[in-house]
Amino acid sequence: LFEHGIYVTGFCYPVVPEGQARIRLQVSDALSYEDIDRAADEIQELVK
Repeated sequence: LFEHGIYVTGFCYPVVPEGQARIRLQVSDALSYEDIDRAADEIQELVK
C-alpha cells in the first residue's frame, strides 16, 4: 500500500494471534472522500 501512496501500520504476532496479521488505517478529517475511496479501491485490488 505504501508504494501506492497509502500509509498503514502492520501488526503481527505477538500483537495479534499467530498467522492473523492485520493492518491499521487511520482516518482523519484531513482526508477527502476521494482519498478514502481511492484507499478502499487500492485495498480491494490488492486482496483479489
